Amino acid sequence: MRASTAAMIRRLALVQHALFLLLVGVGAGRALTLREPLLPLLLSTLLLLVWYAVGAHCAARVPTGPGGREGSGGTPHTVDPPGTADLPDGAGIGRGGWWLLGLVACWLVAVAVSPHLVWVAFSLWLLAGHLLPLRVGVGVSVFVLAVVIARPWSGGISLAEVVGPAVGMVFALALSRGQQLLVRDGLERERLLASLVAAQEETEVLHAELAQAQRSAGVLEERTRLSRDIHDTLAQGFSSILLLARAATEDPAAGRRLLAQIETSAADGLEEARQVVGSLAPAPLESGLAEALRRIVARLQDETGVCGEVRVEGDVTSLPPVVEVALLRVAQSALANVRQHAEARSVVVTLAEAEDSVRLDIVDDGRGFDVAQVRSSEGEAGRDLTRGGYGLRASRQRLRELGGGLDVESEPGGGTAVGAYVPLAWRSA
Repeated sequence: MRASTAAMIRRLALVQHALFLLLVGVGAGRALTLREPLLPLLLSTLLLLVWYAVGAHCAARVPTGPGGREGSGGTPHTVDPPGTADLPDGAGIGRGGWWLLGLVACWLVAVAVSPHLVWVAFSLWLLAGHLLPLRVGVGVSVFVLAVVIARPWSGGISLAEVVGPAVGMVFALALSRGQQLLVRDGLERERLLASLVAAQEETEVLHAELAQAQRSAGVLEERTRLSRDIHDTLAQGFSSILLLARAATEDPAAGRRLLAQIETSAADGLEEARQVVGSLAPAPLESGLAEALRRIVARLQDETGVCGEVRVEGDVTSLPPVVEVALLRVAQSALANVRQHAEARSVVVTLAEAEDSVRLDIVDDGRGFDVAQVRSSEGEAGRDLTRGGYGLRASRQRLRELGGGLDVESEPGGGTAVGAYVPLAWRSA
């Protein structure tokens, strides 16, 4: 319970205490003025005050809990949980309710001694609205009203002596029930506020977890991109150097020419490494994708003797850099496979603008392979990619990120055709 609501309840309790003591004092003072028997008056008044004090003390020590009716903050009356005050008669009476019934009994004894103590009935009506369910509280209040009306009156009972206490009873019940509703509303607002604060804290935790997940996803995506770039540039360059070095050991007479080719491949690989580290576009694209393809095909022909040809169909000069880079990487990976595995005599690279996409086709007349077997090996869990076989999968993933795809057609002894395509929507992106 927040301090504001607790302070309000304490103030109401103090008002209740002061009113009870004032009414007892008024009734006892009138009895003393009329010289009624002193000892019975003192004993009955003391019993009434002691019973009230015991209830107030117990209520101050027992805090209100969910579903309870005990006092809080030093009050002899507490806030009923929502709905408890509407229970049927005789149900839902807590310890505070039974204490009030005992207080009514003490009051009856005091009224029997001195009728002037009926003034305390107003406090009893207030407490009945706080501590008893509605129907039970109304019943007890009507009983107290009957006692007030039926007490010995000098000169008989007048209409004012009936209407006055009845109006007081209705006013006291309405006042106490209104206080109950106000306090309940305050408690409900505090519970809602606490729920909102908890929800906000939970949202902040979820936001932090989401940010961490996004950072992790970004790191993973960047690692994937770097692995593809390294495979399509540095790894292929090293493979070319390795093949040239092996050829030099097999044919010492051609060693000088092969060393020159190795130097060129190493220089290109170094340039690619610098640009991968700097996240820059590859140097071959500075003059356009078609010219870059011609250079790598010419290099392949010069190093391996494979007859190469580049064909350009349509307008492919205004492609976005991300599309040019992706298609160049696919071409580098496919030509590396031609160099290492195909044993081809010729290769044709075609860059064309189709109806709704840009296509890059690499076709060789090499020994081919079983496409189904390669696809099944791509999906093997735990496959050691350091031994090769990463190129087709990396190319397919790269193109899929751009909305495109990769088609591979081959059969043993029938050559290989690799087709990459990217939607023309990227032209305006």
